[in-house]
Amino acid sequence: MAGSIKSIVFNYCRQSSLRDRLRSHRENESLARTDERFRRAFNGLLDYCGTLKRGDQLPPELALACHLDVSRTVVRSALDRLQGEGIIAWVGRSKSLLRAPKAGDRLVVQSDQISQEELERQFLDWILRSDVPPGTSLNVTELARKFRVPAYGLQEFLASLSRFGLVSRRPRGGWELVGFTREYALELSDFRLMLELNAVSHLVALPGDHAIWQRLEELADEHRRLAEEIDARYHDFSLLDERFHATIGSVVHNRFVAEFQKVITLIFHYHFQWDKTDECERNLRAIGEHLRLIDALMARDEAAATAAARDHLRSSKQTLASNLRSSSSV
Repeated sequence: MAGSIKSIVFNYCRQSSLRDRLRSHRENESLARTDERFRRAFNGLLDYCGTLKRGDQLPPELALACHLDVSRTVVRSALDRLQGEGIIAWVGRSKSLLRAPKAGDRLVVQSDQISQEELERQFLDWILRSDVPPGTSLNVTELARKFRVPAYGLQEFLASLSRFGLVSRRPRGGWELVGFTREYALELSDFRLMLELNAVSHLVALPGDHAIWQRLEELADEHRRLAEEIDARYHDFSLLDERFHATIGSVVHNRFVAEFQKVITLIFHYHFQWDKTDECERNLRAIGEHLRLIDALMARDEAAATAAARDHLRSSKQTLASNLRSSSSV
């Protein structure tokens, strides 16, 4: 009897010790994930602040959380550090830029893991270039190894994509690629048009002292400079295009718009980088379309701005659709 009790006590203590070690490991892993998420969020906010001018207001915390794909708790921690570094002034709901971020402001992120932006790029590259068909089962372990991210990070990334219909959970667990088909691209383009026309309507109604007008003037100057140097700098257009549409969309503070703009920007921006056919000519034409829209916005001419936006997004839709085969994932 005594031997049995000792054995039970020993086994219980051993199991308790194992549980404690596992709990400690999970807690340490959780803390590491939280710290890494904070560092990436902070650097993401620095990137966003880099697009603003001194005195510009940052969006609400919820919009920033959607943009960075983190919790509001993480966003608040990152904003608190921005304030501590003298980059923003944060009083109540007002968050204004005090100075432009510097390279030294960035936090070091574990170098052996790729960033969220790089994961997005590599995942899209894998889908678009490898002819991965719809219905493909996604092996999280293999993909995590392929993209050099922890399995939990890939799980979170796939969960974020599932909101947009690119992947879905399988009934018995795991993930499945729904596919980036031509039909998906056309639906996404139509939805993008709705969002942008709504932004145009908001923008033309803004007061004359709003910061958006100065930003549009600066964007117009950048477009003209790029047009003059297009032969040597045509590859720079994709980033300018991303900033252009982000600037127009920034006037709409809506949590659902912010969430969907992320995947729209990701896919359209990536395609500008991926498709090299007649890139110089196509980008020059798009610059002209952007300038036409900016001119209409600056004139507060909603009808002309709406027409310019429709024409430009129709061209963008045709470019995207031309790269996709009718019935397969690209």
